[in-house]
Amino acid sequence: MIPRSAAPRLAELARYYPVVAITGPRQAGKTTLARAVFADKPYVSLEDPDVKTLATTDPRGFLAQFPDGAVFDEAQRVPDLFSYLQTRVDGDRRMGLFVLTGSQQFGLMEGISQSLAGRVGLLHLLPFDFDEISATRPADSLETWLARGFYPPLYDRGIPPHLWFADYVATYVERDVRRMIQVRDLESFHRFVLMCAARTGQLLNLSALAADCGITHNTAHAWLGVLEASYLVMRLPPFHRNFGKRLTKAPKLYFLDTGLAAWLAGVRDAAALVTGAMRGPLFETFVVAEFVKRRRHALRAEELHFWRDAAGREIDLLVTRGDAVLAAVECKSGRTVAEDWFAPLARFASLAGSPPTLLIHGGDADQARTTTPVYGWRSIGRVLDKVFD
Repeated sequence: MIPRSAAPRLAELARYYPVVAITGPRQAGKTTLARAVFADKPYVSLEDPDVKTLATTDPRGFLAQFPDGAVFDEAQRVPDLFSYLQTRVDGDRRMGLFVLTGSQQFGLMEGISQSLAGRVGLLHLLPFDFDEISATRPADSLETWLARGFYPPLYDRGIPPHLWFADYVATYVERDVRRMIQVRDLESFHRFVLMCAARTGQLLNLSALAADCGITHNTAHAWLGVLEASYLVMRLPPFHRNFGKRLTKAPKLYFLDTGLAAWLAGVRDAAALVTGAMRGPLFETFVVAEFVKRRRHALRAEELHFWRDAAGREIDLLVTRGDAVLAAVECKSGRTVAEDWFAPLARFASLAGSPPTLLIHGGDADQARTTTPVYGWRSIGRVLDKVFD
C-alpha cells in the first residue's frame, strides 16, 4: 500500500470520536485506508448479501459479533443500522470503536446526520495527491501526470488510463446517477458530463451549459449537484470582499481529478497536452485539486476562493480564513516565467493589504523572488507546506 497523508488524521479522529467515517469518490482508496489504519479491527463488507441480510434483519445480533468494534464497508447499504450503532456507542463510550466507509451520495451522510450526529469524526478522502505518488514515477512529464490523473487503481494495477476511465464512467458515474435520480435520458447526462469537463477551470454559467446540452436550467442544477455529491467536481466560490470594485459573482467549476477531466474532454494521451487547448485549464485544475486534497486530508479549516474583478483581472486561488487572505496563488502552465504573470498578483496585493503571493508554473525551475516566489509544478508539495504551515 502507498502511504496516505490522511492516515494520521484518521487515527487522530479515532481518539476523539466513537465512530469514524470515511467518504469520498468511488475508487479513491477508502477501504484500503480504513483497513490499513485499523488493521486490528474485523473488516465487514455490507455489500455482501448474506452480511447485509443479517445486519438488516437482526441488527442487535449483528453488532454483538463485534464487541471491540469493526470496519463496516459501504455502511449506507443498511441505513437502519445507524440507530443501533448510536445505542451501542452511547452505552460503550469507547473512542474509535466503529469505522464506516461509504459514498456520501448514497446515504452515508444522511444516516450520520439523523442518528449519529456529534458522534462521528468525518474524513473526506480524495484520490492520491502528487507527493503521495510522485516517487513512483519521478521521470514522468507534467503532461503525463495531467492525462493520467491520480486515482489509485491506475497505480496499483497499472491499468491504461483510457481503459480505466471508460469503465469508471460507465460502471460508477452513470450507474450511480441512474440509482440516485433515475435519469431517463442517459445520453443527455453523458453529454452534460462531457461539457462540464470541457469547462473545468472556467467560470460556471449554468444557463449556458444547460442550453448547450439541450436541458433545462433546473435539470442542469440537479445533475451538477450529483457530480458534486459524487466528489467528481467542485464549485470554487468567488472571494466576497469588494475592495471598491465590482466583482464576479459566478463560481468556477473544477474537476477533482485531471485524468478524468482530460479523458472526458477527449484527451487520449499526454502528447495532446503539449500544445493543446486543455493544457492550461488542466494545469489550473491540478493545482486547485492539490489544495483541496491538502485541506481535506489534513482536516484544515481554511477556505478556498478565487478573485476576479469587472476588468477581468483574476487570481486563480485564494486561501482564506474568514475575511483574511492567507495566500494568493496564480497558476500558469507555461514552462518559462514571464514578467506579465505577476501583474494581477501585485494588483490584488495592493487592494488586499499585501497578503503573501506566489506563482506556480508548468516548468521545473523555482525562483526565490523578493515579493512573489515562483515554484515549478513538481514543488507543489512545498507550496502546500508553506501555505498551510
